[in-house]
Amino acid sequence: MSLVIYNTQTRQKEPFTTLEDGKVKMYCCGVTVYDLCHLGHARSSIAWDIIRRYLTWRGYDVRYVQNFTDIDDKILNRARKENSSMEEVSEKYIETFFEDMRRLNIKDADEYPRATEHVEQICDLIQALVDKGMAYASGGDVYYAVQKFPGYGKLSGRTEGQMQSGASGRVSAEGEGEPKKRNPFDFALWKGVKPGEPFWESPWGKGRPGWHIECSAMIRSRLGESIDIHGGGGDLVFPHHENEIAQSEGATGKPLAQYWAHNGMVRVNGEKMSKSLGNFTTIRDLLETIEPMVVRLFILQAQYRKPLDFTDEAIASATSGWQTFSEGLTFGDRFGDKLGWASDAPLETLPEIADKFREAMDDDFNTSAAMAVLFEIAKDLRRCGNLLVHDQPLDMDATALQKQWATLVTLADVLGLEAVVEESGADGGLSDADIEAAIANRKQARADRDFAAADRIRDDLKAAGVTLIDKPDGTVFVRE
Repeated sequence: MSLVIYNTQTRQKEPFTTLEDGKVKMYCCGVTVYDLCHLGHARSSIAWDIIRRYLTWRGYDVRYVQNFTDIDDKILNRARKENSSMEEVSEKYIETFFEDMRRLNIKDADEYPRATEHVEQICDLIQALVDKGMAYASGGDVYYAVQKFPGYGKLSGRTEGQMQSGASGRVSAEGEGEPKKRNPFDFALWKGVKPGEPFWESPWGKGRPGWHIECSAMIRSRLGESIDIHGGGGDLVFPHHENEIAQSEGATGKPLAQYWAHNGMVRVNGEKMSKSLGNFTTIRDLLETIEPMVVRLFILQAQYRKPLDFTDEAIASATSGWQTFSEGLTFGDRFGDKLGWASDAPLETLPEIADKFREAMDDDFNTSAAMAVLFEIAKDLRRCGNLLVHDQPLDMDATALQKQWATLVTLADVLGLEAVVEESGADGGLSDADIEAAIANRKQARADRDFAAADRIRDDLKAAGVTLIDKPDGTVFVRE
C-alpha cells in the first residue's frame, strides 16, 4: 500500500506524490506568541511532528518550516497590560514555546521564520496583488478583492453567505476598517498605523501586515511558490488558509500546496476548551501532574484528524498504557545483560511488524492503528520482564526477544515515544542508584538485627512505587 493523505481541499484521501522526487516541503502555521501554549497547541504540534518523523522514516528528505506570528493585536494588548513592548512579549513566549515543545519531545522545525523578519517580502507580495488588480489601497489600508479570485472558497467549501461571517479573520481586531472595504468579504493585507503601535514603512504609508499575508510571504520566502503539505489546526481552514490560497495563488497562478492537512480540535470533558468555561489548560500546568510521554500517548491514541476529548478517564487510560509501553521500551536496558545480549549489537527489527506499522501509518498517518501494533510487542516484553524478575522460565529465546525489543524501540521513535531507565533522581523520583543504596542500607539494618529500620526502608520504597523481592541470592526491585 502506498501512502495516502486526506486532502482537505478535495475532501478525500489521495496517493502522496511530491513536487520534487524524494523531497517534501512542509509548512505548518505556528503560534501567535502572546501567551503560554495550551493543550490544543500540544495536539497540533505533536501531530505535525509525527507526520514529519514518519515521512523521514519512509525515506523522504523533509524540510519543515513553522512560523511565529510576532506582530498582532493580541501581542500588543499583552504588552500594554504588562507595561512591556511587542518585542519583549514575543521573545518571552517564544522561549516558553520551545521549553514546552521540547518537554513533549517535539523536534525543532528546520526554520522558525517570524512575521517581523519578512515585512519586505510581505510588501512585495501585496504589491504584486495590487499590480494584478487583486488588491486595492483604501485610507492607508490595503485589502484583497475576494471577488477577483474565482476559486475563493474551494478549501472550506463555504457558501457566499457563510463567508461573510469572519471574512476578515480576526473580526474584532479588524472590524474598524470595514467601511473602507469595497466588499464585506474583502480582508486586510496591510493595516495603516494606529497611535502608539509599532509600524513599518510601505508604499501605502506607515502600518503593519494583516494576519493572513504573513504566512503566504513566509512560505514563498523560505520554501518557494508551491509546497507539498500545508498543515494546521482545523480552526484555520477558514478564513486563514482560505485567504492564504487566494493571496498566494492570486499572485503566482500556481497551487500553494499539493495537500492541505488539518488536525482535529481538543475538547475538555466534551466542551470546547476556553478560559471562560474554566477548562483552559496550558501545557506547563498539564505537565505538573502528567508525564510528557503520557500526554503524547494520549494524543497518539486518536488519528490526527479526529476530535480529541480530554477527560480524567482518557488520561488514566493513557497513564496505564504508558506504564506498559515504558516497560517494553526499557526491557533491553534492564534485562539485556541477564539474557546475554551483546551491548554493541545492531538493532535488528522484525520486518513483519514494521510492515504492519507502515500499513497503519500509510493510511493517512493512523497513529491509533499503529499504536495497536506496538502495544502487542510492549505487552509481550512486559510479561517476559515479570518472568525474569521472578526467575521464571521464558517461552521465547533471547534472540527473538532482542528483535522484538529493537523493533519496539525503533518504531516508537518514529512516534516520538522514548523511555529511559532512570540513572538520576534529579526529577524528584528515585533513581536506580537511590534504590540500590536503600537496599544496601536495609541489608545492613537486618544484619544489625534492626528489623524496624529494615521494615521502614521497605515500606518507604513501597510508598515510592518500588517493590522489593527477597531472593536466596539477594534482593531485587520492581517499579510499579
